[in-house]
Amino acid sequence: MYERFEFHEKVTGPVARELFHRIAANRTTLSPRIVDKPLALYGAGNLGRMAREYFHRLGVPVEFFVDANAARLRDDPCWACVRLFSPEEVSLDTRASLLLAVCVATSPYVELARRLREAGWNDVVPFYDIAESFRHRHPLSNGWFAPPLTPSEITRVETVLDTWFDDTSRAHHLQFIAWRRLRQEWLFDTAPITLDDRFFIPEVMVALTDNESFADVGAHVGSVTRRFINATAGCFRHIWAIEPDAKNLADLNAAVAKEEPEVGRRVEVIPAVMASDSHGRKFLDGLGYASQCCDLGTLLPSRTLDELGLVPTYIKLHLEGAELDVLRGAIATITHHRPIIAATCYHNADGLYALPSWLMDNLYEYHFYFRKHSWCGTGSVVYCLPKSIGVSGMKSTKETV
Repeated sequence: MYERFEFHEKVTGPVARELFHRIAANRTTLSPRIVDKPLALYGAGNLGRMAREYFHRLGVPVEFFVDANAARLRDDPCWACVRLFSPEEVSLDTRASLLLAVCVATSPYVELARRLREAGWNDVVPFYDIAESFRHRHPLSNGWFAPPLTPSEITRVETVLDTWFDDTSRAHHLQFIAWRRLRQEWLFDTAPITLDDRFFIPEVMVALTDNESFADVGAHVGSVTRRFINATAGCFRHIWAIEPDAKNLADLNAAVAKEEPEVGRRVEVIPAVMASDSHGRKFLDGLGYASQCCDLGTLLPSRTLDELGLVPTYIKLHLEGAELDVLRGAIATITHHRPIIAATCYHNADGLYALPSWLMDNLYEYHFYFRKHSWCGTGSVVYCLPKSIGVSGMKSTKETV
């Protein structure tokens, strides 16, 4: 558990199968980490801020935060009245006595954890692996563990591995599975993880024209909508920014209002819970990034993408695990308009095979890609591009969140 493995060969179909069988043969069953001692958090970036709010909501005390840039961050109003230390400011006795939750997903975990242990932090665990022990109270699911795979599941994963369009997809899919099944960190030097191009990988960028219509499903506060505007230099037909959370909606509308009028008038905000049917879904709001459909929520009306009657050329879905459900309610739209699709797949076990399998079974004449954009099993996205779109040329845009 929490081991690092490096691979140097290209991950062709046969190589992918061989490596996957290594994972499948290991019948280890893992479980979340319980908070059984005083807790400190390492990392005061975006994930650290979310973890702070998460534990505050649950009433779980956090002794202090640790960050290499603590001296600079203490001047940030976000960290006012919070105990924030650099690693060397914490005594060795204190380091040895605490559970340290690592709130960093923008770099490999295993090497960071090794350095922390060498510095005297005896009990180091990814934040998400701790959060998984509170799933009965909070729906954040980024730390889920996959159980041993059944023979039929192994066959389905093999089919998906064979169908990916390129070696990088196979490598990234294997990285995802290895972490979820065994908490092993696999690194492929032929398939680096890119942090800044989530939803706008080169294969998507080259496909974008000056006449795109973008459905941002799970728009949160509009960061991806803004990146789409940047990617097209403001030359697009329409954007539908779909978001059900009330606080997120307020921030989203404020962000759209700040756009130049010529841009803002083409951005339509839709307040809706999306699903595969109109029978309603339980939705828990007020969680920022993590607001989602779950049993802890309140029953709200739901709509389908087909019902909305959109005409998208690009559909992006980031729905905390509801991506497959929403795609099932968009089959007519997808079949008729053949859009580019980018769907996050790391919030639950759908990402192992169910979500890509559904896309591969229902999308005709498409290329399929799997890309990871962060570590600890997160930031994974399935991309679907019609084969009619070329694969040469490149633009770029940076992810700002």
